[in-house]
This record gives sequence, structure tokens and C-alpha cells, in this order.
Amino acid sequence: MPRWVGAVLGVVALAGGLVFAELVASLRDGAISPLVEVGNRVVDVVPKPVRDWAISTFGTSDKAVLLAGVAVILVALAALAGHWMVSGRRGSAVALVALVIAVGAVSPLGRGGAGWGSALATLAGGAVSVALLFWFAGLAGRAWPGAARHGETVAVMGERGAQASVALSRRRFFVATGGTAVVAGGVGALSAWLRSTAAVAAERLGITLPEPATPLAPIGDGVDVGIDGVSPFITPNKDFYRIDTALVVPRVTVDDWSLSVVGRVDNEISLDYQELLDRPMIEVDTTIACVSNEVGGELIGTARWLGCRLDDLLAEAGVDASADQVVGRSVDGFTAGFPTAALDGRDAIVAVGMNGEPLPTDHGYPARLIVPGLFGYVSATKWLSEIELTRFDEFEGYWIPRGWDTEAPVTTASRIDTPKKGASVTAGQPLGIGGVAWAMNRGIGSVEVRIDEGPWQQARLGEEYSGTTWRQWGIELVPEPGEHVIEVRATDNEGQTQSGEFARPGPGASSGWHGVRIVAD
Repeated sequence: MPRWVGAVLGVVALAGGLVFAELVASLRDGAISPLVEVGNRVVDVVPKPVRDWAISTFGTSDKAVLLAGVAVILVALAALAGHWMVSGRRGSAVALVALVIAVGAVSPLGRGGAGWGSALATLAGGAVSVALLFWFAGLAGRAWPGAARHGETVAVMGERGAQASVALSRRRFFVATGGTAVVAGGVGALSAWLRSTAAVAAERLGITLPEPATPLAPIGDGVDVGIDGVSPFITPNKDFYRIDTALVVPRVTVDDWSLSVVGRVDNEISLDYQELLDRPMIEVDTTIACVSNEVGGELIGTARWLGCRLDDLLAEAGVDASADQVVGRSVDGFTAGFPTAALDGRDAIVAVGMNGEPLPTDHGYPARLIVPGLFGYVSATKWLSEIELTRFDEFEGYWIPRGWDTEAPVTTASRIDTPKKGASVTAGQPLGIGGVAWAMNRGIGSVEVRIDEGPWQQARLGEEYSGTTWRQWGIELVPEPGEHVIEVRATDNEGQTQSGEFARPGPGASSGWHGVRIVAD
């Protein structure tokens, strides 16, 4: 029997069982794809250096790469199980499939998993895979009979009859496996549609956000330094970075969503979406960043957020004096905690809007936390479902046991947006150099630029709109012929200049001056 027969029947059997499990899971509220459940557990157990490498190498595509990796491993294991089935090692094949099913069934019971319902869906899908495996193996045995059996068939039926019988059996094999593959594809598409955010997207279109009590002033032209290639002051939603632990964006509708305030409070609070919208709203222009942002990286953006004040909400709950941590919990089980001391009057909010529209699903719809000045891994909980007042000696957020700092202030930093690394420019002609700098809650006081480790020169700054937003900067320099390295550094309004000592992210923010190498001809 050709080797590819076992691989084909194994992969198709796995696909049939997997899509059956996906369909069963998709029919349940809050269900998560079995494949994603496994991926979530991988995210939970992967060592921090591997996680950092994935983010730095693949950026916002790291989740897709992880899911693809899980799928490749499953295909390889399915092909091996199929090969064993047709090679007479059925016990080994069944044991291998059972192991895969066990991993898939246990995965929903972890952090943010969908629980026993998804586990049972995976077990049901595994049973379908095993049944298909045996069925396909039986068809393959008749389609590619062994030498002895084929000889017996020829003796009884004659050469022509035996060939006709084998041809018919092979047609049945291809019809069975091909038909199963087609059905699996259709059922998989249906499951994906049922699990998609299409319903949530339609729901968002029908939401009218409330007006803020005191709208912020329009952002004037003065914030722009007028150099092409510099990041816009406000980052469009479609371009805003996304870094989180959710392999698939949670599907949350306002009908089954609520926000609770619990823990060390005098009065626990529960709000549905409309009750949240009915609270007094404020607008907050702030830059948020991921602690995994490399020097010169793009895991940072600025938006105009709309939401209710977090300190007002917690004041209504009555925070106990013993609480020193505010923990946000996501609907997918993610947790992030920051000090109660950060509620020092800054505009921390439960956000419902982003740049004039309801929060995009990728960015936390229907509600998320925004705390200016703190990195997102301790503060910016998306798909927010619960706020708990607790203590740091009682609870650690998701990333803290994985080696990240408990304190997570956004550090002073700057970036060159233009020219890009490796750009060719005209020697002897003025070159526009520009970018952004940030020091949230402190503001940027100055930005300096140098070429080839020469003297630092002051760049001009765009107007400072807010101490919680980044600031554009620009300068025109005339490069001489040859290769050059341009570097930038920023100083905040408290007089602190960013460090030139290079460090990768972890356990805190990266550090170092961003530099780009160009060629002037």
C-alpha cells in the first residue's frame, strides 16, 4: 500500500473529528475553538524568552504563527496515526489519537478556558476521528489488498474481475475520504461563521455613544511638525497595535455582558452595558504602549478614548483601606493588576469608545481599562468583565509570575519614523528627520538628534497637547556622502533624559537610543 494512503486517511479523519468538535463548541455560549484552547495553554506554559522572541520576530502575527504551528503538529501526528493504522499497528495509532484527544480535552479547563462543555465537545470530536480512522482503514485495506489476499482474489474471480473489484474499492476510498474532506470544509466554515464576530460587528453599528460631559478641545495643526513619514498624532483604529494573550478575539455581546466591582470594597457593584453608558463620560487623549516594545518599535499608539472615570466608580464601591491593587479580569480569564496608588487623579477610565466609535472588537469591545502612564500588561485589560480590589500579597496578575515587573511605568523614549533604516538619501541636500517621543504623565521637554556620534542638536517639537500623549519632533540636517547613523534621545519635563544603555524588554521596558543607518549619494 502506498505510504500516502495512511497519511491521507489519518489527516482526513482528524479533520472530520476536529470540525465536528468545532461545530458542537460553536453552538454553546462562550465556547472557544478546541484548536484555540490548545494554543491558549501553549501561551500559558511557554517560557518568557520564547514569548519575547515570538513578539520581536513576528510582531502582531505571533498568534497566527502559533495557531499554524499547532495545526502543523496535529497534521503530522494524524498522518503518523493513519500510517500506523494501515501498517498493522492499530493499537499504537489508537493510543496516539487518544493522547491528542486527551490534550485537547484538558485544555479548556485552564485559564480562560470554556470549561467542561468544550472538553466534552473535544471528546465527541475525538470519537468521530477514531470512527473515521477505522472506517477509512477498512476501505483502504480492500482498495490496496496484500499480495496473498490479492492472489486468492485472482484465483476465485479471475484477473479481470479482481482488477474491477480493486478499482471499485479504490473509488469508494476516494469518495469516502474526499467526501468527508468536503463536508469537513463546509462544516468548518459554518463553525467559523457561528463563532465569528459578525454578530458583534453588527451590534456595534447600532450603538450610539454618549457625549462626554466636557468634550476635549480639537487637536490643532500645531502638534504636527510637517515632515512626511512621521506617525500621525492620533493613531487610526485600523493601524493601532494589538498585543494580548487572546489567540482569537472574544465574541462578547452586550446582552450577555456585565461589569462587576468586587473584592475589598464596601459595596459590590454590577453594571450592564447601558448602565455603564449612562454614567458621566469623559474623553481622554493618551498614548498607550506594550512593555514588549523594542527600541524604535511600533507597539505604541495614541487614541482619544471615551469612558467613565475609574476612581469615581471605585469610590461608589467604597475601597477598603487595606487594598493596594486594582485587578482587571477579562472575559477570557486574563488578569492584570496595578497599584491603587495610580488612582492619583489621572484620567484612568473604563473605556467604551475609541477615536469616536465604540471600541473595536480587537481592542476590547464592549469595555476595557485605560490607565495613562502604565504599560498595558498591568493596566489595559480588554474585554473587561470584573474589577477586583485586592492586595499584591494575595494575587498576581497574568504576567507577574512569568517574570515581569509589578511596577510598570511607561519610561521616557523616542523613535525615528523617517528616514527608514537603510534609506538612500541625497547627499548635500536638507534631509527631513522626524519621529515621536513620549513620557506619559510627565510630557516631553526636548528631543535631540545626532549623526555619527557627533554633537547632539536640538530638534523642534510639535505643540504639547497633553502630558499623557506622545509628541512629534523634527529636524533638517544636510548629510555628506557616505553611510551615516542617525540617533535620537528625549528628555522629559522633569529633566530626565532617556538612557543610552541598550536593554531588551523584560522584566521592564526596553532602553537605549533609537538609531537608523542611511546612505547618502
